Amino acid sequence: MRGIFHRSFGNFLLRERANIVNGVSERNLCGRLALYIEEERQGVGLQGYYADPEYNRMQDGRIKTILDERYEEVSITCDLILHSRGEIVGRDNLIAIEMKKSDRPNHEKVKDRVRLRALTKASYDDVWSADGVTLPEFVCGYELGVYIELDVQRRQVLVEEFEHGVAVRSKVCLLSATRQPDV
Repeated sequence: MRGIFHRSFGNFLLRERANIVNGVSERNLCGRLALYIEEERQGVGLQGYYADPEYNRMQDGRIKTILDERYEEVSITCDLILHSRGEIVGRDNLIAIEMKKSDRPNHEKVKDRVRLRALTKASYDDVWSADGVTLPEFVCGYELGVYIELDVQRRQVLVEEFEHGVAVRSKVCLLSATRQPDV
């Protein structure tokens, strides 16, 4: 999953640089990033998955939820996810992405990171269906979580990666008009 994200995000930064530095909204940028993730997903032959911005539904139309660090149920809408929309139960959730601009309040950034830690946990109650059909009660099990913070003034991007409920990697890359950033 890391390879899919890095290649698609590198293309996004190079090809969408003008939108980023011109201050286009996070929602628009996530929609644009979704296109690059879809393209990369198809290029590696990953069938049955969708890159969905602002997706907030589970099966049967219910609002999806997570348990926060205090094990309280919270309804969520992640900025961008790569998932099977519940069609591939054994491996439904692949990548969860939260994007923020650097000038947003710190409490919003903290909330996004908490959400990514929760989304990348294997389970909440250590109960996971072994039948290959039943989905867990709370959304979890994303293979990779990514927090992206865009600093337009400095022309740089912070990328933090989460796996298994913890931050595992952090990198700052520069926005360049002429070459693909090293993510």
